[in-house]
Amino acid sequence: MQTLIDHLPLLLPLIIIELILAFSALFHVLRHPHYRFGYRYIWIFVVLLLQFFGPIIYFVFGRGEE
Repeated sequence: MQTLIDHLPLLLPLIIIELILAFSALFHVLRHPHYRFGYRYIWIFVVLLLQFFGPIIYFVFGRGEE
């Protein structure tokens, strides 16, 4: 437990960035009907289950034309 407390100043910004990315990607998936690859439920799965890399993968590969 002490190790976690010692590393908290480093982990807290990463956790906040991950949550912001996940919520913004999930919000975008739910609001837009067009995707480059796949369907809505696949992108929801990718964004939520792949943690930090899922939202990045969505914004790079999945986001369709506005």
